[in-house]
Amino acid sequence: MDMSAGGRKGLSLFALIMIGIGSIFGSGWLFGAGSAAQVAGPAALVAWVIGVIFIGMIAMSYAEVGSAYPIPGGMARYGHLSHGPVLGFLTGWAVWIATASLIPIESIAATQYMTSWSFDWAKGLVDPATHQLTLSGTAMALVLTLALWLTCFWSVQLLARANTVLTLVKFAIPVLAVVALIGSGFHTSNFTAHGGFAPYGWPAVLTAVTTCGVVFAFNGFQAVVNLGGAAKNPGRAIPLALVGALALGLVIYLALQAAYLGSVPPELLERSGGWQGVNLNSPFADLAGLLMLHWVVTMLQFGAFISPAGSNIANVASAAYMVTNLAETGFFPRKLAAVHPRYGTARPAMWLNLGFSVLLLLTVGRSWQALAGVVSAAMVISYLIGPVAVGVLRRTRPDLPRPFRLPAAGVLCPVTFAFAACALYWSKWPETGKITVLTLVSAPVAAVVLWRRDRTARGNGASGEGGRAAGLLRQFAPAWWMILFLVWTATVSALGGEEFGGRGLLPGELGTAVIAVTAPLFYFWAVRSGVRAHARGLTGEPSPAETAPAPTVTSHDEDRMVSV
Repeated sequence: MDMSAGGRKGLSLFALIMIGIGSIFGSGWLFGAGSAAQVAGPAALVAWVIGVIFIGMIAMSYAEVGSAYPIPGGMARYGHLSHGPVLGFLTGWAVWIATASLIPIESIAATQYMTSWSFDWAKGLVDPATHQLTLSGTAMALVLTLALWLTCFWSVQLLARANTVLTLVKFAIPVLAVVALIGSGFHTSNFTAHGGFAPYGWPAVLTAVTTCGVVFAFNGFQAVVNLGGAAKNPGRAIPLALVGALALGLVIYLALQAAYLGSVPPELLERSGGWQGVNLNSPFADLAGLLMLHWVVTMLQFGAFISPAGSNIANVASAAYMVTNLAETGFFPRKLAAVHPRYGTARPAMWLNLGFSVLLLLTVGRSWQALAGVVSAAMVISYLIGPVAVGVLRRTRPDLPRPFRLPAAGVLCPVTFAFAACALYWSKWPETGKITVLTLVSAPVAAVVLWRRDRTARGNGASGEGGRAAGLLRQFAPAWWMILFLVWTATVSALGGEEFGGRGLLPGELGTAVIAVTAPLFYFWAVRSGVRAHARGLTGEPSPAETAPAPTVTSHDEDRMVSV
């Protein structure tokens, strides 16, 4: 996959914004409004505002590190650069899980929207009682996943050249849907009926941020960070592109949410017993069908393929970059980083991601909503290293060229970390426990890899066992804060309020308060661990080829900027 700095230098601000918008408008808009309304009622509008503020803070911290180290898929490497190999693998593992999980979830979205078709076989793709994929639905999602993967495997250059066109279409469809739904009849009473504006309380709003696709939707900011270092003027382009993409995304998502809330027929809301009972397989398409907007249904059915397919172009590429980055650091087999000499594709990495996608589909991927909650929690864990890396590198690499510098980093970084910690808690138990276990599985893997690496370096003599053990503990020292932070957060989540899935020993907002107060302590521990890791020589630097600037390309070359 040729997305090196050399291949991408000279991206315009407009191109960078379009990349961000194209990633933000995937399957999130197809389901996010319906899921958020079911969990939080009309107060789901507030969830989108909270979500974009949270993601904006995370994005700006990554913007500084990303512009300083413009590595393709760099989010899988920043932990290694700031704290050394163990934390690098833990965070890289979380980033890979979050990114690779996006591949099957887009196919699940397209499959669920097929149920709005008039064909009998399409109606059987989702169980009407459980709203989960049936056996035939799972098979269809597998077929779609494989079809898109093969397209990227053989001919992604053609799709990449059409990225701007796909983005414009993906942008136009939700806008037209909003206009049509509002024009068909807007019921303002829906915003106050059945329990008021926040019928299920404000904890439900916080839960909606992480479990209903809000964080999932705005996660497209990563594309701007990963490609921002290749802009003509990264210091100006990265923050402007992030603000532009997130602001435009917020406007459209708020419009979609408002249109959905106001267009649900009051009799359906009454019959369902409130917002929690309104559970549509294909939210906007089913709603348009109820309102007899057949042309909107057709347009949304088309958009249900365009939006996920367009986003998955970036997902397949990003997930492969995560694998190659982990392979470059030695924690994944080196063969996974091999690039095809003719097509320029990291095919071994793509095969691994395909296998992981199939595994998710056959286990937890029974519906978009079910997988979105797990993916969002994994994303939040992957966000933690951004503000920490800024704090560490400000102290250890003060002379590092930074095209973009986060203002008031001394205040914003610990606040951003605390916000991310709270978002992980809001993901609700048992999801917090599941994603903690899934992330910490990487710790023993890291121990085995480092033990074998050290044995190879020292030789196979028994006299080296004690030295290897001491060396392993030394390598793990900068990562203990992350391990204990995840265990602590999962424990508080299990004991937290029932509205967040816990046992109720920390009722109400007490659980959130505990996380918010203790998170800065973990942040400063993390920064100190990173500084010590640099002093002990445990951290690494990217190779010059990964970050070296290249001559500015022409506008003709820019059309060929992405090759998977």
